Amino acid sequence: MERYYQPEIECASREAMIEIQNEKLVKQVKHVWDNVPYCRKKMEDAGVTPDDIKSIDDLHKLPFLSKADLRDAYPYGLLGTPLKDCVRIQSTSGTTGKRVVAFYTQHDVDLWEECCARAIVAAGGTNEDVCQVSYGYGLFTGGPGLNGGSHKVGCLTIPTSSGNTERQIMFIMDLSATILCCTPSYAAYLGESMKEMGLGPDDIPLKAGIFGAEAWSEEMRQDIQNTLGIKAYDIYGLTELSGPGVAFECSAQNGMHINEDHFIAEIIDPETGEVLPDGTQGELVFTSLDKEAFPLLRYRTRDVCTLTREKCSCGRTHVKMAKPKGRTDDMLIIRGVNVFPSQIETVLLNKGYPANYQIIVDRVNNSDTLDVLVEMTQEMFTDNLGEIAARQKDLVEGLKSMLGIKAKVSLVAPKSIARSEGKAVRVIDKRKI
Repeated sequence: MERYYQPEIECASREAMIEIQNEKLVKQVKHVWDNVPYCRKKMEDAGVTPDDIKSIDDLHKLPFLSKADLRDAYPYGLLGTPLKDCVRIQSTSGTTGKRVVAFYTQHDVDLWEECCARAIVAAGGTNEDVCQVSYGYGLFTGGPGLNGGSHKVGCLTIPTSSGNTERQIMFIMDLSATILCCTPSYAAYLGESMKEMGLGPDDIPLKAGIFGAEAWSEEMRQDIQNTLGIKAYDIYGLTELSGPGVAFECSAQNGMHINEDHFIAEIIDPETGEVLPDGTQGELVFTSLDKEAFPLLRYRTRDVCTLTREKCSCGRTHVKMAKPKGRTDDMLIIRGVNVFPSQIETVLLNKGYPANYQIIVDRVNNSDTLDVLVEMTQEMFTDNLGEIAARQKDLVEGLKSMLGIKAKVSLVAPKSIARSEGKAVRVIDKRKI
């Protein structure tokens, strides 16, 4: 039997949901106009005032917000409340090392945790469950979001954070964890490790997993389900909107329900900005309807996907988004972390290297690998292995500081990275996703 955390909202009629959205949107546009001068100026430049927005039918009149706006307004330019009303920040990396910093009032945290609670209940979670949160904690939204959602559902919550696989497995087995929350690649790694220990799906107490923060294929889902003996659910979110829980999968496992009482989704043509009809592939745009501290209107996610309103077997009426098919920018998601080639370029240029490099991403033993090939200049070129090793170590440290994850760096001879039409192929992603 399908369970819901807030059935009256999750199964609301389309008419009731439109009424909720209309009311919240009008209020939110006024809130942004009154409290976020950066956005008010964008609206003025577009010739729009709050009086022009009477319902969600008027949403298309508002200007878009992009990653560039977040960078230009960093850190406080998009704040919608006095700082004294904010209780938390979360953060993710931005395009050039300028981080995206999102602010939360206590109200914002509560709503975010409610969204995560809906995802946990959709995966079969109740207050009888033991929920192990193996997403990273800290600035990354994964751990804090699911942790709060698990509390709201009333699960016994094990905040293991990521890594230390031996301890993860010990807690799963000793405390009979029933729900696992982590990245899909880490779930696959845990499954593999348990298999090597001689544990089969029947020996593992887990029954469900909530996996997000990186792309994963249907084949990977089946593998994880078979190895761990669970049902694996997808979850979607981004720091700019709160974190995981913007959308989540239900028992149908064929797309993620968007929490429409908190977020309005649109699909646009990435070139023209025109709003496209349901079922058409395009760029996903979100408006947060009740965020107080960081209220983003029409934020371009750069994720490419489709929306569908077909009736769902789970009984939820919220629109569903398909798994994102790719991005309209060059962001890579590696081990759950946003990585932009421009960040890598920034480190190389700051350290005196030419902007001739290649990023090779792969997935080995269910874990993402990041290799960076860097061309030396003629002046640097040497056969002194000690000097090369020292230079590589320096770059590894510089990249870890910028990206938050470790990359393997190989210095190569000048002009040895292939050029095509005068432009190097910057990124080779070998992952099958």
